[in-house]
Amino acid sequence: MTDITAGALRRDVKIITLVSTAHGFSHFFQLVLPPLFPFMTRSFGIGFGEAGVLMLLFYATSGLAQTPAGFLVDRFGARNVLLSGLALGATSMGLVGLASSFWMAMPLAVLAGLGNSVFHPADYSILTHTVSHPRMARAYGVHTLAGNIGWAAAPVTVLSLQHFLGWRGALMAVGCLGLAVVLLLASRSSILLEERHRRAAPRPSAGAAMPASYLALLASRPILLCFAYFVLLSVALIGNQTFMPAALNRLYGISLESGNMALTAYLLAGSAGILTGGILADRTRRHEWIVALGLLVAAVLVLTVGSVALPDAMIVVCVALAGFTTGMTTPSRDMLVRGATPPGATGKVFGFVYSGLDLGSAVTPPVLGFLLDQGQPRLVFVLSAAALALTVLTAFGLSGKVRRPALRADAAAAE
Repeated sequence: MTDITAGALRRDVKIITLVSTAHGFSHFFQLVLPPLFPFMTRSFGIGFGEAGVLMLLFYATSGLAQTPAGFLVDRFGARNVLLSGLALGATSMGLVGLASSFWMAMPLAVLAGLGNSVFHPADYSILTHTVSHPRMARAYGVHTLAGNIGWAAAPVTVLSLQHFLGWRGALMAVGCLGLAVVLLLASRSSILLEERHRRAAPRPSAGAAMPASYLALLASRPILLCFAYFVLLSVALIGNQTFMPAALNRLYGISLESGNMALTAYLLAGSAGILTGGILADRTRRHEWIVALGLLVAAVLVLTVGSVALPDAMIVVCVALAGFTTGMTTPSRDMLVRGATPPGATGKVFGFVYSGLDLGSAVTPPVLGFLLDQGQPRLVFVLSAAALALTVLTAFGLSGKVRRPALRADAAAAE
């Protein structure tokens, strides 16, 4: 029994490591271009507004393609889609370094967005169907943490490479690095194929009315609640991660250095919260209560920072606690989504609900930027706190035993 348990642990660790590595590189490529914008704008003869269009194309494409990517995951297998997406993203970013004009870089940004779209549906499909259930929440937590590490590593890596190779050489170098990672993962990824999953989720027969069935699934109450959860959560995250230093500066006159220190504390504490939340989520089935406690405490802390003139040190402490309690909810959040997902539809559901992050991330910055321009920095914190509080309602809508919407193809296969 001990040998079996140890073998299962080693297997889970290998799967989590492989999938988390891919997820880390997906986030890495999300932040490869922005640090190089000062060099790219001079080379292409464009402004920062045009450079920002590259990221708009990237995220818009990624958000729109996530749900179709989920269908590909469930049809052709998560491993194949995952490796293809990483290869496409790495190749596209490397080719930007060869682009002779801004117009050549634009379609490459679209292709990179397509590559980025596969990770959430593919990663969560693999983890859900291969990792042992007692370690599932911790697997989700490590997966999310790897993405955060990828974000943190990108700016320092590309700027260091730029110093020696120029911005074009830096992009080509990280593109080659990504392709090397694809080859490494491919050589070790046979463990990501799960016979049990393939048997449990047979391909639909030609006579099954799958499009209508899947449309009903994605439009069902549990899945729409999951989607709303991610939209609301992204509003709060964008508010804190993107505008916190500027809002603190305009509201209390805090220096931008101190504001960025608060943001750093928020992000680091959030990573610690993810690991803690994974342990908690694996020890309870009441995941909605972890989400409720964490997000409500975070909402109160964010609202306090935006409403009360605190000493700088206390602001850093409050913001760090808000980051920790928000991060603590992440594994439980993914367990709630898992509980709302019917067999054979993991890729579709995770692809659809995670596109809510892209939607919220696209619409929130203009709103919060407008509030700052209108001299209302306090409303940045109020809006973030309100979004966190509303997110709790969607979590409780998923509480208890979720009635998973059945797919007609699954029923037909069962017969």
